[in-house]
Amino acid sequence: MKQIGVVIFALLVIGFSVTFVTVGLNKKNAENGNPGKLQSIFDRKKDRVAAEQPAAADKKSTQPQPRVFPRGENLLFWWDEMPSDITRVSLETGPESNIHPEDYAGFESCRKCHEQNYDDWAEHPHRWMNAKAGPATIKGSFTEKDEIKYLGGRATFRKTGESYRMILQRDGTRLVYAISQTLGSRFFQYYIGQLIEGPYAEGHPYRTTRHVLPFGYWLQKKQWVPVVHVGPELPDGQRTDPFNLPQQPEEGKSFLPYAKYCNMCHSTFPLGDNLFRKPFVLERHFPGRMHLDMAGYVKNVHWELWPDSMTRENATREQIFSIPAEMTGYDAEDHGVTFGISCEACHFGCKQHVKDPNQLPSFAPRSEFLRLHTGKPELDTGRSNENLNWACGRCHTGNRPLFAGGMSTWNSTEYTDAMKGSCYTQLTCIECHQPHKATGLKWPRTPAEDDATCIRCHQQYRSEEAIASHTHHPVGTTGARCMNCHMPKLNEGLQEVVRTHTIFSPTSREMLENNHPNACNLCHTDQSIDWTTRYLKQWYGADFDQKKISANYRPGEKVGLGWLNSDNEAVRLVAIDAMGRNRDKWAGEKLVGSLNDPYLLNRQFAIEVIEKTFDLKLEDFGYRFYMTPEERKKPISDVIEYLQNRQSP
Repeated sequence: MKQIGVVIFALLVIGFSVTFVTVGLNKKNAENGNPGKLQSIFDRKKDRVAAEQPAAADKKSTQPQPRVFPRGENLLFWWDEMPSDITRVSLETGPESNIHPEDYAGFESCRKCHEQNYDDWAEHPHRWMNAKAGPATIKGSFTEKDEIKYLGGRATFRKTGESYRMILQRDGTRLVYAISQTLGSRFFQYYIGQLIEGPYAEGHPYRTTRHVLPFGYWLQKKQWVPVVHVGPELPDGQRTDPFNLPQQPEEGKSFLPYAKYCNMCHSTFPLGDNLFRKPFVLERHFPGRMHLDMAGYVKNVHWELWPDSMTRENATREQIFSIPAEMTGYDAEDHGVTFGISCEACHFGCKQHVKDPNQLPSFAPRSEFLRLHTGKPELDTGRSNENLNWACGRCHTGNRPLFAGGMSTWNSTEYTDAMKGSCYTQLTCIECHQPHKATGLKWPRTPAEDDATCIRCHQQYRSEEAIASHTHHPVGTTGARCMNCHMPKLNEGLQEVVRTHTIFSPTSREMLENNHPNACNLCHTDQSIDWTTRYLKQWYGADFDQKKISANYRPGEKVGLGWLNSDNEAVRLVAIDAMGRNRDKWAGEKLVGSLNDPYLLNRQFAIEVIEKTFDLKLEDFGYRFYMTPEERKKPISDVIEYLQNRQSP
């Protein structure tokens, strides 16, 4: 579901709303090869101002400054020839190339030699992250019985021949969408399409632009549900009504053009093209700085975007800006290497490797139009930590709402979260995650295997005595597991809360003092914060600001209950999940109250928690998590009454 999640917050930074600038580099600093001294270019807060001011050493020059477009700290698009200051400290990556469209061979080229990896990948959610809609890819149910009643309207889902339709009706208004692509395959499947019938004129964006449609299919529950995270998640009354869409599309809120916002990560595109399409995502965690000859790449690789009368020298501002804007709208069916996330999304273009298996693929991007400034004397093309991690960091990156400790509240930006800890100077993503083999519905590794990954570096805890001494919990119990304390379950996943990828200390003052979820009380939801801080001080010498503790907690209150009543919807969601894992029947009516949370997503998570904790089926009470506040009053009241009667002698 929320692999769509790269969707909004990472998406907000994808656009190429560039500032037309000229840049002068400080020659002395560049000659010294000190990247830290080039902050006049790369500091996000200062690059525009600095770029407009020639460097002091160049003020006497009468030569026009080269036109360059900084795309964050680590990617610069050079329209004019790169100055010697840049070429002197950066590395050529060509003439070999692995980022142009013609460098890509497609996943079928890998099958013969890499049969096991291919077979594993073919079942991986990456493979089916984005696909052309058809009988082999559609997982939702499109029968005469399928419908959802929502906000006083009715949506139905039908298959006619090889075509799939989503039909919304309310108060005489009828909206019909043609489904063209699928999104996701593991927990939920969403759909991409266009309006083909409804009260919107021909040429309206709802009709002309493929976008994320308003309902998706929950695979485990076998039911249609409203989509989430298409825009910022909002409480009841503020979510967009899919039966009454605004005439002016709310792009990024209720209207999400799929090519512009999503497919650059959900399908495989040449990296060179994606540098134009999602520059801020790609540059964010690149281990160095990329310098792209923008004009050279476009003229030689995408000549169709280069007007006959245009030259590098006479190109206007409007002409330059139009190129990335055009590429941003590329559809995977027409311009992608493949639908879905396939081999070359991570390995880059491998056509030369297919021709000559002895020529191993480079893990570094290469092109005659690309130079890299990495601080190294030679181009590193191997399986280094930096190269391997950037393969994941090219998509699992972005901005999310944050907890007080700085980690994201919901998923798909795992690498950005990971980089906020210190372990990733040594750790690689693939030490925990098999890149070709699917994780499955549940995490497949045992707690002991997870601990072993940590202990490979933290050798001081390899003995049972050291573990017991460090954790103050019996060896083998949940409180003695590395990840339960240092990577607790804080991150909203697809249908349950999963581990944060920020590796941090359970004594984090920010989380505890602000009444945000802490590792101790995720297990001990029935204890007070004073109980928690007392042990943390006794065991680890941790100290906390008592004024903040007093301001943010009720005296003696069980922390789990405080989280359930938090003003922060992410804190409430984590509380719901934690109390469900702990089977906190003692919370009774207060936990059942989460079925009335103002956020639809929180109510969705609460369903399984309530059903498992109290051994009941909410369908028997007529409850649906997407009901309006008025509609859900009676079902919730009936559940509470049922539990009260069950407890009576």
